[in-house]
Amino acid sequence: MELRDDHPSLKQPTAAATAVPRSRPAGTLQRARRLQAWGLVLPTLAVLAAVAGWPLARTVFFSLTDARLSALGERRFVGLANYLGETGVLADPQWWASVGNTLLFTACSVTLETLLGLGVALLLNQRSRLRTALRAAVLVPWAIPTVVSAKMWSWMLHDPFGVINTFLVASGLVAEPLAWTADPGLSFVTIVLVDVWKTTPFMALLTLAALQMVPRDIYEAAQVDGVPPWRVFVHLTLPLIMPALQVAMVFRALDALRVFDVIYVMTANSRATRSMSVYVREQLIDFQKIGAGSAAATLLFLTIAVITLAWLMATRSRLRELE
Repeated sequence: MELRDDHPSLKQPTAAATAVPRSRPAGTLQRARRLQAWGLVLPTLAVLAAVAGWPLARTVFFSLTDARLSALGERRFVGLANYLGETGVLADPQWWASVGNTLLFTACSVTLETLLGLGVALLLNQRSRLRTALRAAVLVPWAIPTVVSAKMWSWMLHDPFGVINTFLVASGLVAEPLAWTADPGLSFVTIVLVDVWKTTPFMALLTLAALQMVPRDIYEAAQVDGVPPWRVFVHLTLPLIMPALQVAMVFRALDALRVFDVIYVMTANSRATRSMSVYVREQLIDFQKIGAGSAAATLLFLTIAVITLAWLMATRSRLRELE
C-alpha cells in the first residue's frame, strides 16, 4: 500500500502539540502586583478602620442600649427600641422634620452652588490680566471658617442693628427690620443663602479645574466653523466637564447632608432649620440620651450612604449615555 505525502500518519507534529506546558509569567506578575498593591493599601485601610470604623461601631453599639450621658456606665441592651420603639427615633415627628429640612437644604444649596459655581468658573476661565487676583478673591469666602462666617452673617443680619436691615430700611425696600434668623418663614432661606455664599467658591474651583483640561483645539475648530457660543457650551463644554462636575456635586452633597455648624450658630435649635446633625446633637447633649442620639447618628450615616450610592449609580448611567 502506497502512502501519499499528505497522509495524516506522515504529517510532522506541530510546535503547539509538542510544546511543554509552562506557567504563564504574565499571570504570576499580575498576582505579584496585586499583592503589592494590597500591601501598600492595607496600612491606609487600617488607619481608616481605627479612625472611622471604630467610632462607627461604637455608635451602633450605643444605639442598641439605653445609655445616658449622666450615667454612661449604667446601660442595658434594649435592641432596636431606640429605632422602632414608641419613643424611638423613627417614631419621632421631629426626626422626620429634620430629615425633610436636610434634604431640602441639600437640594437647594447644591443646585444653586453648582449653577453659580459654573458661571463663576466660566468667567474666571477667560483670559484677563486680573485673572489671578480674581481667583484669589473668589476663594476668600471658602477660606473663612464656617463658624466665623456664620457668626459674621448673624451680626450682619441682626434685627435692629444689622447692616443689611439698616440698608434695606434706609433705601425704602422694607418698612421695618426683618428677623432673618428668627422668623420661621425667612430663617431657612437665610441659611441656604449663607451656605451658598460660603461654598460656591468650592464648586467654582473644581469646575475651573475641569475647564482648564478641555482642549483648546475644539474651540478653535468651532470658531472656524461659525458655531454659536451657546451651542459650543451645550454640546462641547458641558459634556466634557460633566464628569468633574458630577464628582463636585457628590462631594458637596456629602457636606450638605451632614450640615451642622452654620445652622446651629445662626438659628440654634429652631425647628424651621433643624438638620439631622442638629437633631443628633440635641439628643446627645440637651437630652443626654446617648442611645437615642447614637441611633439618630446611625440613621444619618445610613441616609448619607444610601443617597450617595443612588447618586453615583444615577450619574454613572447618565455618563454612559453621554459617551
